[in-house]
Amino acid sequence: MSVTVVRYRTKPDRAEENQALIEKVFGQLDADRPAGLRYASFRLADGVSFVHVASIETDDGTNPLVATSAFSEFVREIGDRLDDGPLTSDATVVGSYRFWPPDHG
Repeated sequence: MSVTVVRYRTKPDRAEENQALIEKVFGQLDADRPAGLRYASFRLADGVSFVHVASIETDDGTNPLVATSAFSEFVREIGDRLDDGPLTSDATVVGSYRFWPPDHG
């Protein structure tokens, strides 16, 4: 299992657009239900910062998220929406309590 955490800050006038694009990603994921992916996205209290956490659990290590058309659309012009970042880091799960319910992913 690999875990990636991404954090960035959008331009204030682009935060709603960014959230709408993220919601489309989750809409496609709900429809397609790709195996081997656990994914969460958070909009922080400042209204312009976002954090994404992806856990990839595929046999070959490929990321099913990048194969979705909605995710391709989300990242297509992301640089134009950002004020800061993205900062991407691999992470190690130290512990998790019901973070991902068993009926998701």
